[in-house]
Amino acid sequence: MLDQFNRTINYLRISVTDRCNLRCVYCMPEGGIKLIDHASVLSFEEIFEFTMVAVDMGISKVRITGGEPLVRKGIVSLVEMLSTIDGIKDLSMTTNGLLLEKYAMQLKDAGLHRVNISLDTIDENKYASITRGGNITDVKSGITAAINAGLAPIKINCVIKKSLYEPDALAVKKYCNENGLEARFIYEMDIEKGVFGVVHGGSGGDCENCNRLRLTSDGFLKPCLFSNISINIREVDYKEAVKSALEQKPACGNTSTAHKFFNIGG
Repeated sequence: MLDQFNRTINYLRISVTDRCNLRCVYCMPEGGIKLIDHASVLSFEEIFEFTMVAVDMGISKVRITGGEPLVRKGIVSLVEMLSTIDGIKDLSMTTNGLLLEKYAMQLKDAGLHRVNISLDTIDENKYASITRGGNITDVKSGITAAINAGLAPIKINCVIKKSLYEPDALAVKKYCNENGLEARFIYEMDIEKGVFGVVHGGSGGDCENCNRLRLTSDGFLKPCLFSNISINIREVDYKEAVKSALEQKPACGNTSTAHKFFNIGG
């Protein structure tokens, strides 16, 4: 599946909720957000049916995101549904890890291949400050559970401000090396100002080779994180929605005011 710039588009990121059990300083206001009305959130059946069409058109990599996807009621059932779709070669999830100790084995049994876990520091107090109250012990327990469940390779997403050599980044890298994890370093982004960079250890932020589409939890298909372009999949045929996203995908993103990190999954 090619866009107008001859890029192969084979990656669909699906946000299943805008809700989160943390309030990270770079993602969400301290007082929380106005949540999407429950009736507006895509049902598992809608997500499944859209994904089937997208995979039939060429999507082979699917990632479940949020908000925090593990706070979505019945999330294991959605994973099980998606895992039955022939053509998905990589089914993954990005999570903050707080609930992984409970869900890791269930997710693996349901058909999830691997997880990315957000961890910006290994300092207990700094973690609590960045996340506004999160307990790093829960994350580490979740990582251990993911390792034991075989959700590998396990990648750790670490947000950095300016450099790979920031003390917290170096500490996260050391922690990953010691525990058989893969570290990915993501520059702190600002969607409204168009501030982003290439992900170290991953493929994000590389506009020239971008291969992804994003589906928001309330049903908007976005061809670019840094763009206001979106297609309401409830208003058009699913196949036409994908075609429209391909046709409108920009060469490189600029800014977006239509969505935030907490409801599009980064």
